[in-house]
Amino acid sequence: MIRPHRTHTLWFAYILHRLSGLSLALFLPAHFYIMSLALTQPERLDGFLKWTDLMIVKVAEYGLVFLLAVHIFGGLRLMALEWLPWSNGQKTLAAAAVGGAFLISTMFFMRAI
Repeated sequence: MIRPHRTHTLWFAYILHRLSGLSLALFLPAHFYIMSLALTQPERLDGFLKWTDLMIVKVAEYGLVFLLAVHIFGGLRLMALEWLPWSNGQKTLAAAAVGGAFLISTMFFMRAI
């Protein structure tokens, strides 16, 4: 049984915002651990930084920047829902937020390669 509200554009914006937040929350402990290597084991950090030159890592960074941009724009969308009167254009704003996130992450990726 398909629930009608789950086919709405803003439902997908909600899901994308939740998944991006969860992904970022899972990434942060690993990021903090890698950054701690600069203080505790600099030689291991140097080895890790060489590994980050691989294309697969750059693609993963692209995904990470996309998730971060989506999450930021999704948060702005939620604040607009809370503080501004409802309008039919909010679906367009949600789509524009995803498009903006894609643009930002693509620009980052192009600079990385």
